[in-house]
Amino acid sequence: MAETNDKYVTQEETGEVAPVDEVEGRVEAEMKRIEGSAREAVGQGLHDERKEREGRELREEGERALDEQNQ
Repeated sequence: MAETNDKYVTQEETGEVAPVDEVEGRVEAEMKRIEGSAREAVGQGLHDERKEREGRELREEGERALDEQNQ
């Protein structure tokens, strides 16, 4: 029995994001959040306000990205 491509609708045609792409974005956002928290803690330990601020900004960027994906 031969099947035709007429029966199939691709994710590209529907504009749907592939589940693997969604996971990749969440992982990247979570890694930013974790790395930012670590940098912030190091900055606090070293009493380096610049490193602490950079870490906080990276953490917040990751949190925003996670929030956007959850909406």
